[in-house]
Amino acid sequence: MDRMSALDAGFFYAESENTPMHVGSVAVFDGPAPTYGDVVRLILSKLPKVPRYRQRVRPVPMQLGRPLWVDDPHFQILYHVRHTAVPHPGSDEQLRNLAGRVLGQRLDMAKPLWELWLVEGLAEDRWALISKVHHCMVDGVAGTDLMQLMFDLDPEATHEAVQDWTPRRSPSTLEIMAGSVSESLTNPVQQLANAPAIGSPVRMVKELAASGRTLAQTVPSLAKQAITPTARSLNGPIGPHRRWAWTEGKFEEFKAVRTAFGGTVNDVVLTAITSGFRDLLKSRGELSSEKLVVRSMVPVSVRREDQKGSLNNQVSAVFVDLPVGLSDPVARLTSIRGQMDEYKRAMQAVDANSIISMGNFVAPTLLSMGVRAALQAGQMWCQAVTTNVPGPRVPLYVLGKRMVSATAYVPIAGGTRCSIGIFSYLNTMTFGINADFDGYPDVDVLSGGIRRGIEELLTLARRHTEEEIRAEAEADAATGRTPPPPRKAPAKRAAKKAPATKASPAAAR
Repeated sequence: MDRMSALDAGFFYAESENTPMHVGSVAVFDGPAPTYGDVVRLILSKLPKVPRYRQRVRPVPMQLGRPLWVDDPHFQILYHVRHTAVPHPGSDEQLRNLAGRVLGQRLDMAKPLWELWLVEGLAEDRWALISKVHHCMVDGVAGTDLMQLMFDLDPEATHEAVQDWTPRRSPSTLEIMAGSVSESLTNPVQQLANAPAIGSPVRMVKELAASGRTLAQTVPSLAKQAITPTARSLNGPIGPHRRWAWTEGKFEEFKAVRTAFGGTVNDVVLTAITSGFRDLLKSRGELSSEKLVVRSMVPVSVRREDQKGSLNNQVSAVFVDLPVGLSDPVARLTSIRGQMDEYKRAMQAVDANSIISMGNFVAPTLLSMGVRAALQAGQMWCQAVTTNVPGPRVPLYVLGKRMVSATAYVPIAGGTRCSIGIFSYLNTMTFGINADFDGYPDVDVLSGGIRRGIEELLTLARRHTEEEIRAEAEADAATGRTPPPPRKAPAKRAAKKAPATKASPAAAR
């Protein structure tokens, strides 16, 4: 039987009326748009490589075991691949409005958990694909692999003929219950043998010692977070409706800031997001203290190289305090860089491999209760979810049409009313902001603040580099040394219309 992992089951159990747990994306392509029939045939030709897309979830009676994946005998591709259009003139705002409505609606949990929408009528003869996939099927990094399976790297690529498909027999209720009881008795032994930290006695001792050191290193930071004032006004109940906005930055902008001030590109991304939340709280009159932070959960991939291409979740998470109270952008970057360095030293994300394996034999009822309790705890502990997924750095094509942009959609749950999915494609990083409709009527302030934060950091980086060049030249002149070839300051971004950041209201139903 094809049983969900504990982590995947956790995402499945987290689904509720007001918290749809699917991830998604909006990809825009050069035109003209393909026909609906061509898209359907393309997807059918790819499905043999992703068999999960023809399977549905079958819960185990009385939660005696984690849910199963079974072939859907009534699978109908025309239900999952849909077709629509936006009216003239087909603006970005119209696409955001449509995408917000589509992404805000729950998937049918009795069918394979995905949808793909073909959208025609965009300006400049462009078209789009809106995708929805339940989080229990795929995490962000695996989704990148999936995108490369569904899309082409060559505009002249040919596709395999559509193959006949016969669903496998679904096990009976009695077989499912018997299998679940049997697995509950034998699975702990199997999982103990397979858990990375327990596979060998010597390794277990080493891992336990390392875990002890990790705990010792982590407790002080957790204690500090417990007493740090957070922007609790951003927490609250989640309703059925969503607002969605997006903005973007160029990869060289983030690299220029990293070169000037150190850290990683992800540190710079989090600093730009901090600027967005600072602008949001300032506009609400809630920027009360220099110590104020917005705590964000940052998922971290723990997918090993040999797990690439598998459609399941391999993620851990760390909590990062975004220092919105600090007025100096460089000080914000320094704070975030220090926190991320501390997490790396503590190796929290690495230890998640053992946690994921051990979770596979937790009783499903307890797992379900635990997931919901964790979501409720999140309401008090963090105010946002921020995930940065590296996408392909080469052009992708669908039916010979080049993808020009892609924006990620990340679900919200448990009183954390805002998520930000950062997706990189070619030289652009796009920030997709999903927020509760009632909790974020001003989500456009957040998206605009992120873009302003990028520009502010880039200006400071350029000034810093110019000052370094000038100081080096003065030092060379004072010593009579021949100066090396001059370094270039970060190039200014070509003047153009700023990316639209206005939010779109999204009716969930």
